[in-house]
Amino acid sequence: MRKLRIGASLKTFLLSAALLAPGLAQAQINYLDQGKKWGTISRLLFYTRDQGSQMIPLAWAKALKTPDGAPFMDDKFARYGYLPNPVSYLPIGFTSGGPKGQESLGMTCAACHTRDLIVNNQRYRVDGGPAISDFFGLLTDMIAAVRTVRENPAAWDAFAAQVLGPHPSENAVAELHAAVDTWYLRENTLRERAYPVDYWGTGRLDAVSMIFNRLTGMDLGEKADAYLIPGNIGLADAPVRYPFLWNAAIQDRTQWPGFSGNGTAVMGLSRNTGEVYGVFATFHPAYDPKKIGNINFMADNSAKWSGLLVLEGLVRRIGAPAWPAQFPVFTDLRPRGKQLYEENCASCHAQLPGKPGFPNVPTWRTPIQDVGTDSRECDILARTANPGVLSNMSSRLFPKFKVTNPSSSFDLLVYSVLGSMVQSGSIVPAFGEDLIDSIGSKAGNKGATKEQALAAVEDGQVSQCDIAKKVFPYESRVMSGIWAAAPYLHNGSVPTLADLLKPAAERPVSFAVGPYYDTRKLGLAADQPGTTYIRTTTGCDDRNSGNSRCGHEYGTTLSADDKRALLEYMKVL
Repeated sequence: MRKLRIGASLKTFLLSAALLAPGLAQAQINYLDQGKKWGTISRLLFYTRDQGSQMIPLAWAKALKTPDGAPFMDDKFARYGYLPNPVSYLPIGFTSGGPKGQESLGMTCAACHTRDLIVNNQRYRVDGGPAISDFFGLLTDMIAAVRTVRENPAAWDAFAAQVLGPHPSENAVAELHAAVDTWYLRENTLRERAYPVDYWGTGRLDAVSMIFNRLTGMDLGEKADAYLIPGNIGLADAPVRYPFLWNAAIQDRTQWPGFSGNGTAVMGLSRNTGEVYGVFATFHPAYDPKKIGNINFMADNSAKWSGLLVLEGLVRRIGAPAWPAQFPVFTDLRPRGKQLYEENCASCHAQLPGKPGFPNVPTWRTPIQDVGTDSRECDILARTANPGVLSNMSSRLFPKFKVTNPSSSFDLLVYSVLGSMVQSGSIVPAFGEDLIDSIGSKAGNKGATKEQALAAVEDGQVSQCDIAKKVFPYESRVMSGIWAAAPYLHNGSVPTLADLLKPAAERPVSFAVGPYYDTRKLGLAADQPGTTYIRTTTGCDDRNSGNSRCGHEYGTTLSADDKRALLEYMKVL
């Protein structure tokens, strides 16, 4: 199996941090058992590893103010639900990267895939679990804070003095003003065109739309236009909850609609490259006839593939969280619950061998099927866009891709990712890991090449959505640790597993979203102290709303006793 490589100096730092952190962290957090491969060192690296995200210059973020005049970062974004990092002044999943004095505030996997559950006023940490955070609120408030700096002379003076220091030169002030204007133009254009009026809400975002929008609308334009192609930016109105990460790397397909082949390091690298382009990596490919395919994908590219490879290795180490010993159990119900699970759930969610990843990497089967759930994300996958600079791309690099105007937004993302992987050389170490992980003898890998691995990624990107035929499928994952992943369905429209066992018409129309956990219903507690956000859902009459609680009506006809037994068994999956 793949071994995670940690540099000696970094390992020393993390070991030191681990010695310093327990008094702060352990006194407040109960860390769940997530397997022998997951511990303090892996956890802290997962919380802090830089993947090349550049959200905003760090000095700007430190200088911004909230409407009441407090430093924007004063509470480490706790007001948005982000969690404190025991070894950093930044929250979990937020990074600082770049040359000294020019660092950028960025994000990494842990920001969206770490959560706390609260039971009896005790916090329980779920690493790799879907975050209970308000990404939309953070983004909109950050843009508003920059707007204030631009429009309020007193705010500008205070901001500039903090960023540049006392008595800056006129040129330095002018350059800062131009940089702020450009950042605001780009981010506010995205806000005006993409952010829905009915915002995503705590614990959700429209990830696919935002990746498409940032790539096609903010990366492929002309430098003179701040790289913007505003017409490519569409409304981000198909919110989904963050998926849980344990076992995610071993699925043979992934992403909620299952459009991406998965299970190998090369495929994981492609998935994560697309992810970092969606969370603020700088990416501005340029026309260059000296490059095969006429495009230089590395012309202005902040993605850190070494970090992406390490993060994927860490994800492979995260185990499903064990039900805490402090939580109630009724072991006498589990034999009946296991029988019911096998009869009602295992046909879709059993752990079975999947299609091996190239060259022969073992995976788990991930069925992709329509079970009547919300259909909105399929609409997003059908979007098209002006290819911008990629209109210059020849077929020499990727013969299967013929650029048209408009092109599929999905295809533009796929080939931007693949082009970056080829030109960065990052596919080589990833492919090396896949050769090591392949099943069988060396003869079984004989003749396997990185070009074939790349082709496997290219061929694996297939959406099974069919809007004309009204087929809207999503992935069916192995349910290990599912008790810790509320709310449920891909769009987070059902608060508990107990509610998911009810017909859609009987599920809650609205519910509060927060960290408080119900150990009986297995999901969000009805009472969420301190939470003001209420999620409102639609029924099966409005399946395409993005908020429909419709579908997945399995086990809904079981008796109350059988449902109780089934839930008891799902605690130990």
